[in-house]
Amino acid sequence: MSDSLAGRLLAWWRAHGRKDLPWQRDPSPYRVWVSEIMLQQTQVATVIPYFERFMARFPDLPSLAGAGEDEVLHLWSGLGYYARARNLRRAAQEVIARHGGELPRDIDTLRALPGIGRSTAGAILALAHGDRHPILDGNVKRVLARFHAVEGWPGRSPVERKLWALAERHTPCHEVAAYTQAMMDLGATLCTRTRPQCTSCPLATDCRARAEGRQEELPAPRPRRVRPLKKSRMLILTDGPSVLLERRPPAGIWGGLWSFPELPEGEEAAAWCRRALGLGIGEVEPWAPVRHGFTHFELEIQPLHAPVRENRATALLEGPARVWYNTRSPDARGLAAPVQRLLGRLSRKARPEPTNRINRRTP
Repeated sequence: MSDSLAGRLLAWWRAHGRKDLPWQRDPSPYRVWVSEIMLQQTQVATVIPYFERFMARFPDLPSLAGAGEDEVLHLWSGLGYYARARNLRRAAQEVIARHGGELPRDIDTLRALPGIGRSTAGAILALAHGDRHPILDGNVKRVLARFHAVEGWPGRSPVERKLWALAERHTPCHEVAAYTQAMMDLGATLCTRTRPQCTSCPLATDCRARAEGRQEELPAPRPRRVRPLKKSRMLILTDGPSVLLERRPPAGIWGGLWSFPELPEGEEAAAWCRRALGLGIGEVEPWAPVRHGFTHFELEIQPLHAPVRENRATALLEGPARVWYNTRSPDARGLAAPVQRLLGRLSRKARPEPTNRINRRTP
Protein backbone atom coordinates (compact mmCIF):
# COMPACT_ATOMS: atom_id res chain seq x y z
CA MET A 1 0.00 0.00 0.00
CA SER A 2 2.81 2.42 0.82
CA ASP A 3 4.38 2.07 -2.66
CA SER A 4 1.00 2.67 -4.24
CA LEU A 5 0.27 5.70 -2.09
CA ALA A 6 3.69 7.26 -2.69
CA GLY A 7 3.58 6.60 -6.40
CA ARG A 8 0.14 8.12 -6.89
CA LEU A 9 0.99 11.07 -4.68
CA LEU A 10 4.22 11.80 -6.57
CA ALA A 11 2.46 11.60 -9.93
CA TRP A 12 -0.16 14.05 -8.70
CA TRP A 13 2.47 16.42 -7.33
CA ARG A 14 4.44 16.50 -10.58
CA ALA A 15 1.30 17.70 -12.32
CA HIS A 16 -0.33 19.84 -9.65
CA GLY A 17 2.03 20.45 -6.74
CA ARG A 18 3.59 23.72 -5.64
CA LYS A 19 7.12 24.07 -6.99
CA ASP A 20 7.84 27.80 -6.96
CA LEU A 21 7.47 28.80 -3.33
CA PRO A 22 10.30 31.15 -2.27
CA TRP A 23 12.06 28.54 -0.14
CA GLN A 24 11.88 25.99 -2.97
CA ARG A 25 13.92 28.13 -5.38
CA ASP A 26 17.09 27.54 -3.40
CA PRO A 27 16.29 24.77 -0.92
CA SER A 28 19.39 25.20 1.22
CA PRO A 29 19.15 23.79 4.75
CA TYR A 30 19.09 27.33 6.17
CA ARG A 31 16.25 28.54 3.94
CA VAL A 32 14.23 25.37 4.48
CA TRP A 33 14.75 25.65 8.23
CA VAL A 34 13.54 29.26 8.39
CA SER A 35 10.52 28.45 6.22
CA GLU A 36 9.56 25.42 8.31
CA ILE A 37 9.70 27.45 11.52
CA MET A 38 7.57 30.20 9.98
CA LEU A 39 5.08 27.67 8.61
CA GLN A 40 4.37 26.19 12.04
CA GLN A 41 0.68 26.99 12.67
CA THR A 42 0.78 29.62 9.90
CA GLN A 43 -0.51 29.45 6.32
CA VAL A 44 1.77 29.66 3.30
CA ALA A 45 0.17 32.85 1.94
CA THR A 46 0.83 34.61 5.23
CA VAL A 47 4.41 33.36 5.49
CA ILE A 48 5.65 34.30 1.99
CA PRO A 49 6.14 38.07 2.50
CA TYR A 50 7.65 37.52 5.95
CA PHE A 51 10.06 34.93 4.57
CA GLU A 52 11.16 37.20 1.73
CA ARG A 53 11.80 40.15 4.06
CA PHE A 54 13.62 37.88 6.52
CA MET A 55 15.87 36.46 3.81
CA ALA A 56 16.63 39.91 2.43
CA ARG A 57 17.95 40.96 5.84
CA PHE A 58 19.37 37.61 7.01
CA PRO A 59 20.44 35.77 3.83
CA ASP A 60 22.52 33.21 5.71
CA LEU A 61 22.93 31.64 9.10
CA PRO A 62 25.85 33.84 10.32
CA SER A 63 23.87 37.02 9.64
CA LEU A 64 20.98 35.71 11.73
CA ALA A 65 23.28 34.55 14.53
CA GLY A 66 24.89 38.00 14.71
CA ALA A 67 21.62 39.93 14.75
CA GLY A 68 20.12 41.60 17.79
CA GLU A 69 16.92 40.18 19.22
CA ASP A 70 15.03 43.42 18.55
CA GLU A 71 15.77 43.30 14.84
CA VAL A 72 14.72 39.65 14.54
CA LEU A 73 11.49 40.27 16.44
CA HIS A 74 10.82 43.38 14.36
CA LEU A 75 10.85 41.31 11.17
CA TRP A 76 8.62 38.73 12.88
CA SER A 77 6.10 41.31 14.13
CA GLY A 78 2.58 40.27 13.16
CA LEU A 79 3.48 36.64 12.43
CA GLY A 80 2.71 35.55 15.99
CA TYR A 81 4.11 32.79 18.21
CA TYR A 82 7.19 34.90 18.91
CA ALA A 83 9.07 32.17 20.76
CA ARG A 84 9.71 30.79 17.26
CA ALA A 85 11.77 33.86 16.37
CA ARG A 86 13.71 33.86 19.63
CA ASN A 87 14.46 30.15 19.27
CA LEU A 88 15.50 30.63 15.64
CA ARG A 89 18.11 33.19 16.64
CA ARG A 90 19.31 31.10 19.61
CA ALA A 91 19.62 28.02 17.41
CA ALA A 92 21.63 29.99 14.82
CA GLN A 93 24.02 31.08 17.56
CA GLU A 94 24.39 27.47 18.77
CA VAL A 95 25.09 26.28 15.22
CA ILE A 96 27.86 28.86 14.89
CA ALA A 97 29.32 28.02 18.31
CA ARG A 98 29.04 24.22 18.24
CA HIS A 99 28.56 22.99 14.69
CA GLY A 100 30.94 25.00 12.57
CA GLY A 101 28.18 27.17 11.13
CA GLU A 102 26.37 24.29 9.37
CA LEU A 103 23.01 22.88 10.41
CA PRO A 104 23.60 19.32 11.64
CA ARG A 105 22.58 16.54 9.29
CA ASP A 106 22.11 14.04 12.12
CA ILE A 107 18.46 14.21 13.10
CA ASP A 108 18.99 13.83 16.84
CA THR A 109 21.61 16.59 16.87
CA LEU A 110 19.32 18.77 14.80
CA ARG A 111 16.40 18.15 17.17
CA ALA A 112 18.55 19.27 20.11
CA LEU A 113 18.57 22.83 18.77
CA PRO A 114 16.03 25.29 20.21
CA GLY A 115 12.66 25.23 18.50
CA ILE A 116 13.26 22.18 16.30
CA GLY A 117 11.02 19.19 16.98
CA ARG A 118 10.86 15.79 15.31
CA SER A 119 8.68 16.81 12.36
CA THR A 120 10.58 20.05 11.68
CA ALA A 121 13.90 18.23 11.78
CA GLY A 122 12.59 15.56 9.42
CA ALA A 123 11.29 18.20 7.02
CA ILE A 124 14.62 20.06 6.96
CA LEU A 125 16.59 16.91 6.20
CA ALA A 126 14.08 15.56 3.70
CA LEU A 127 13.56 18.79 1.76
CA ALA A 128 17.13 20.07 1.84
CA HIS A 129 19.05 16.79 1.51
CA GLY A 130 16.55 14.17 0.36
CA ASP A 131 17.23 12.11 3.49
CA ARG A 132 14.53 9.63 4.39
CA HIS A 133 12.76 11.01 7.44
CA PRO A 134 8.98 11.11 7.93
CA ILE A 135 7.20 14.30 8.90
CA LEU A 136 3.94 14.83 10.74
CA ASP A 137 2.76 18.41 10.51
CA GLY A 138 -0.92 19.33 10.64
CA ASN A 139 -1.51 18.68 6.94
CA VAL A 140 0.10 15.24 7.03
CA LYS A 141 -1.84 14.28 10.16
CA ARG A 142 -5.07 15.12 8.37
CA VAL A 143 -4.19 13.14 5.23
CA LEU A 144 -3.14 10.04 7.16
CA ALA A 145 -6.01 10.22 9.64
CA ARG A 146 -8.51 10.25 6.79
CA PHE A 147 -6.75 7.75 4.56
CA HIS A 148 -6.59 5.19 7.40
CA ALA A 149 -9.69 6.35 9.34
CA VAL A 150 -7.63 6.92 12.48
CA GLU A 151 -9.92 7.67 15.40
CA GLY A 152 -9.22 10.28 18.05
CA TRP A 153 -7.73 13.73 18.29
CA PRO A 154 -4.15 13.74 16.87
CA GLY A 155 -2.95 15.77 19.84
CA ARG A 156 -3.38 12.74 22.10
CA SER A 157 -0.19 10.73 22.50
CA PRO A 158 -1.59 7.30 21.47
CA VAL A 159 -3.13 8.79 18.32
CA GLU A 160 0.03 10.69 17.48
CA ARG A 161 2.14 7.55 17.90
CA LYS A 162 -0.11 5.69 15.48
CA LEU A 163 0.16 8.51 12.94
CA TRP A 164 3.95 8.57 13.25
CA ALA A 165 4.05 4.84 12.52
CA LEU A 166 1.91 5.39 9.41
CA ALA A 167 4.09 8.32 8.31
CA GLU A 168 7.16 6.11 8.64
CA ARG A 169 5.52 3.28 6.70
CA HIS A 170 4.49 5.46 3.76
CA THR A 171 7.67 7.50 3.36
CA PRO A 172 9.51 6.10 0.31
CA CYS A 173 13.24 5.52 -0.02
CA HIS A 174 13.53 7.60 -3.19
CA GLU A 175 12.29 11.08 -4.14
CA VAL A 176 11.86 11.86 -0.47
CA ALA A 177 11.95 15.64 -0.91
CA ALA A 178 9.22 15.54 -3.57
CA TYR A 179 7.12 13.10 -1.53
CA THR A 180 7.42 15.26 1.60
CA GLN A 181 6.36 18.37 -0.29
CA ALA A 182 3.55 16.40 -1.97
CA MET A 183 2.10 15.31 1.36
CA MET A 184 2.10 18.86 2.64
CA ASP A 185 0.61 20.17 -0.61
CA LEU A 186 -2.16 17.58 -0.63
CA GLY A 187 -3.24 18.53 2.87
CA ALA A 188 -3.02 22.26 2.11
CA THR A 189 -4.85 22.26 -1.23
CA LEU A 190 -7.18 19.23 -1.50
CA CYS A 191 -7.43 17.38 1.81
CA THR A 192 -8.38 20.55 3.63
CA ARG A 193 -9.95 20.77 7.06
CA THR A 194 -13.36 21.66 5.65
CA ARG A 195 -14.83 20.88 2.23
CA PRO A 196 -12.06 18.54 1.05
CA GLN A 197 -11.91 18.11 -2.72
CA CYS A 198 -12.07 14.35 -2.73
CA THR A 199 -12.97 14.02 -6.41
CA SER A 200 -9.57 15.50 -7.32
CA CYS A 201 -7.55 13.57 -4.74
CA PRO A 202 -5.07 10.97 -6.05
CA LEU A 203 -5.67 8.84 -2.94
CA ALA A 204 -9.48 8.89 -3.04
CA THR A 205 -10.00 5.32 -4.22
CA ASP A 206 -8.36 3.86 -1.08
CA CYS A 207 -9.32 6.55 1.43
CA ARG A 208 -11.32 4.95 4.24
CA ALA A 209 -12.80 8.24 5.43
CA ARG A 210 -14.22 8.88 1.95
CA ALA A 211 -15.52 5.32 1.68
CA GLU A 212 -17.30 5.74 5.00
CA GLY A 213 -18.47 9.30 4.28
CA ARG A 214 -16.54 10.63 7.28
CA GLN A 215 -14.23 13.19 5.66
CA GLU A 216 -15.65 16.02 7.78
CA GLU A 217 -15.35 13.98 10.99
CA LEU A 218 -11.71 12.97 10.67
CA PRO A 219 -9.35 13.76 12.14
CA ALA A 220 -11.26 14.30 15.35
CA PRO A 221 -11.12 17.93 16.50
CA ARG A 222 -9.46 19.12 19.64
CA PRO A 223 -11.86 18.70 22.58
CA ARG A 224 -13.76 21.97 22.86
CA ARG A 225 -13.16 24.23 25.78
CA VAL A 226 -14.16 27.81 26.40
CA ARG A 227 -11.21 30.14 26.18
CA PRO A 228 -11.20 32.42 29.23
CA LEU A 229 -11.25 36.17 28.72
CA LYS A 230 -8.40 38.12 30.30
CA LYS A 231 -8.35 41.90 30.51
CA SER A 232 -5.49 44.35 30.50
CA ARG A 233 -5.31 48.14 30.75
CA MET A 234 -2.47 49.55 28.71
CA LEU A 235 -1.19 53.08 29.15
CA ILE A 236 -0.43 55.00 25.97
CA LEU A 237 1.69 57.79 27.44
CA THR A 238 2.66 60.37 24.83
CA ASP A 239 4.93 63.36 24.62
CA GLY A 240 4.36 64.88 21.19
CA PRO A 241 5.09 62.14 18.61
CA SER A 242 6.83 59.95 21.21
CA VAL A 243 5.16 57.21 23.23
CA LEU A 244 6.54 55.21 26.14
CA LEU A 245 7.20 51.52 25.44
CA GLU A 246 8.71 48.86 27.66
CA ARG A 247 10.14 45.46 26.89
CA ARG A 248 8.05 42.54 28.06
CA PRO A 249 9.67 39.72 30.07
CA PRO A 250 11.20 36.91 27.95
CA ALA A 251 8.62 34.40 29.21
CA GLY A 252 4.89 34.75 28.72
CA ILE A 253 2.87 36.42 25.99
CA TRP A 254 4.80 38.60 23.55
CA GLY A 255 8.03 37.60 25.29
CA GLY A 256 10.83 40.04 24.48
CA LEU A 257 8.57 42.33 22.44
CA TRP A 258 7.93 46.00 23.15
CA SER A 259 4.54 47.03 24.46
CA PHE A 260 2.81 49.73 26.48
CA PRO A 261 3.07 49.73 30.28
CA GLU A 262 0.22 47.79 31.87
CA LEU A 263 -1.81 49.47 34.58
CA PRO A 264 -2.25 47.02 37.49
CA GLU A 265 -5.79 46.09 38.47
CA GLY A 266 -7.32 48.45 40.97
CA GLU A 267 -4.79 51.21 40.33
CA GLU A 268 -5.67 54.73 39.21
CA ALA A 269 -3.63 55.85 36.21
CA ALA A 270 -2.26 59.18 37.41
CA ALA A 271 -1.31 57.88 40.86
CA TRP A 272 0.38 54.79 39.45
CA CYS A 273 2.32 56.76 36.84
CA ARG A 274 3.55 59.13 39.55
CA ARG A 275 4.57 56.30 41.89
CA ALA A 276 5.86 53.68 39.44
CA LEU A 277 7.22 55.84 36.63
CA GLY A 278 7.83 59.18 38.26
CA LEU A 279 5.65 60.78 35.59
CA GLY A 280 2.96 63.38 35.83
CA ILE A 281 0.24 62.87 33.24
CA GLY A 282 -2.71 64.85 31.90
CA GLU A 283 -6.30 63.81 31.43
CA VAL A 284 -6.76 60.11 30.65
CA GLU A 285 -8.76 59.24 27.53
CA PRO A 286 -10.09 55.68 27.16
CA TRP A 287 -10.03 54.34 23.62
CA ALA A 288 -12.19 51.58 22.19
CA PRO A 289 -11.08 48.18 23.56
CA VAL A 290 -8.99 45.89 21.37
CA ARG A 291 -9.48 42.10 21.29
CA HIS A 292 -6.67 39.66 20.52
CA GLY A 293 -6.92 35.86 20.50
CA PHE A 294 -4.28 33.49 21.82
CA THR A 295 -4.32 29.70 21.71
CA HIS A 296 -5.58 29.31 25.25
CA PHE A 297 -7.36 32.60 26.03
CA GLU A 298 -8.77 35.85 24.66
CA LEU A 299 -7.20 39.14 25.67
CA GLU A 300 -9.20 42.37 25.84
CA ILE A 301 -7.01 45.45 25.96
CA GLN A 302 -8.40 48.71 27.28
CA PRO A 303 -6.11 51.43 25.89
CA LEU A 304 -5.80 54.51 28.11
CA HIS A 305 -4.19 57.48 26.40
CA ALA A 306 -2.70 60.35 28.38
CA PRO A 307 -0.19 63.10 27.60
CA VAL A 308 2.91 63.32 29.77
CA ARG A 309 3.10 66.63 31.65
CA GLU A 310 6.13 66.22 33.91
CA ASN A 311 9.44 64.39 34.30
CA ARG A 312 9.57 62.50 31.02
CA ALA A 313 13.19 61.36 31.53
CA THR A 314 12.54 59.58 34.83
CA ALA A 315 10.49 56.85 33.10
CA LEU A 316 13.70 55.39 31.71
CA LEU A 317 15.61 55.17 34.97
CA GLU A 318 14.15 52.13 36.77
CA GLY A 319 12.23 48.93 36.16
CA PRO A 320 11.96 47.20 32.78
CA ALA A 321 13.85 48.44 29.74
CA ARG A 322 11.93 51.44 28.42
CA VAL A 323 12.20 53.73 25.41
CA TRP A 324 10.47 56.78 24.03
CA TYR A 325 9.34 55.49 20.64
CA ASN A 326 8.94 58.11 17.92
CA THR A 327 5.83 57.28 15.89
CA ARG A 328 6.90 59.63 13.11
CA SER A 329 10.32 58.05 12.76
CA PRO A 330 9.93 54.48 14.07
CA ASP A 331 12.97 52.30 14.61
CA ALA A 332 13.23 48.55 14.14
CA ARG A 333 11.96 46.65 17.16
CA GLY A 334 9.55 43.80 17.78
CA LEU A 335 5.96 44.90 18.31
CA ALA A 336 2.92 42.69 18.86
CA ALA A 337 0.09 43.15 16.36
CA PRO A 338 -2.32 44.93 18.78
CA VAL A 339 0.47 47.31 19.78
CA GLN A 340 1.14 48.07 16.12
CA ARG A 341 -2.53 48.83 15.58
CA LEU A 342 -2.64 51.21 18.51
CA LEU A 343 0.55 52.93 17.39
CA GLY A 344 -1.11 53.36 14.01
CA ARG A 345 -3.85 55.37 15.68
CA LEU A 346 -1.24 57.66 17.14
CA SER A 347 0.70 58.13 13.92
CA ARG A 348 -2.49 58.90 11.98
CA LYS A 349 -3.87 61.08 14.77
CA ALA A 350 -7.19 59.33 14.29
CA ARG A 351 -8.35 58.60 17.82
CA PRO A 352 -11.90 57.39 18.42
CA GLU A 353 -14.24 59.52 20.46
CA PRO A 354 -13.77 58.74 24.16
CA THR A 355 -16.51 56.75 25.80
CA ASN A 356 -15.69 58.10 29.25
CA ARG A 357 -13.41 60.56 30.97
CA ILE A 358 -11.22 59.75 33.92
CA ASN A 359 -10.32 62.87 35.83
CA ARG A 360 -6.76 63.26 36.90
CA ARG A 361 -6.23 63.16 40.62
CA THR A 362 -3.13 64.36 42.37
CA PRO A 363 -1.84 61.61 44.63
